[in-house]
Amino acid sequence: MRSVIFDLDGTLADTSRDLINAANVCFRDLGLGDVLDPLTDGWVGMQGGKAMLREGFRRTGSYGDAEIEWQYPRLLEAYSEALDHHTTLFPGVAEAVKELSALGYCVGICTNKPEALAERLMVSLGVRDLFGSLVGADTLPVRKPDPAPLREAIKRAGGDPARAVLVGDTITDRETARAAGIASILVTFGPLGDAVREMLPQALLDDYAELPDVVSALIG
Repeated sequence: MRSVIFDLDGTLADTSRDLINAANVCFRDLGLGDVLDPLTDGWVGMQGGKAMLREGFRRTGSYGDAEIEWQYPRLLEAYSEALDHHTTLFPGVAEAVKELSALGYCVGICTNKPEALAERLMVSLGVRDLFGSLVGADTLPVRKPDPAPLREAIKRAGGDPARAVLVGDTITDRETARAAGIASILVTFGPLGDAVREMLPQALLDDYAELPDVVSALIG
């Protein structure tokens, strides 16, 4: 069957404020204050927890790789305690996913968020049951941009890897799809905005209402 696999952060949901707030917990613990801005640094949050710590330490001129590894579990703990305080689905997500399913597409999620946190978040947002699979950063020994998690998400959703597309918002998603030999669609309403055009995906998505037509044009 044809399948559509989605990234989570910055693609299905705007998780940036809760992610940035979790990183700032670590910075406050170290006496650095709130280094990242939840409103303007969303793009950092979409790069992952360690990237947020790395950027914060870069800005303050303090600490290094060892401190990133030490603080990362604390970041996950802080995020786990408040992962849905400000997070919202992007407009039209549920309607688009339901329409894809009605049209016969398998749908799933492939994210670099730890699987348990991703599961909790999707349940909290009330849409977990719309997706046939969810593969997280720790589901397999490797994570995106390695293509294995994407292929596993397709398989668990009941899809055919030869007839699939990945919807994402970063170069990681673009490279994951390329490595798996499938098409990518990048959203223009994520933290990177219109800059995703420079990543040369097979298609762009400005509004979830357009997704079924965009997918149909790529994989039928």
